[in-house]
Amino acid sequence: MKLYLDTSTKATILKLDNKTYEWESGRDLAENLLKFIKDKLAENGKTWTDLTEITFMSGPGSFTGLRIGATVVNTLASELKIPLKNHKNETVKIILPEYGRGANISTPKK
Repeated sequence: MKLYLDTSTKATILKLDNKTYEWESGRDLAENLLKFIKDKLAENGKTWTDLTEITFMSGPGSFTGLRIGATVVNTLASELKIPLKNHKNETVKIILPEYGRGANISTPKK
């Protein structure tokens, strides 16, 4: 089963083969992303080991969303020993987020 994940916006998009799921993850992404994926796999009668390939929308987008999503897909692909692709359909060893601009770091108040 092919997994596609997009965490670049507040709405997380997950595709499992031809089925698409959307989740308004907001600030719960880090805490609940793996549960969301696992639940959707279970709905399809599948487990982690049924995954054959992962594609990730690597950017541009939300700094935090991309970091969390990239960490999850990099870990899954590594542990399951399955191919990992970026949104350009290029097979990669690891996903490096493409933020689309430099970090917006505010000046310290002290």
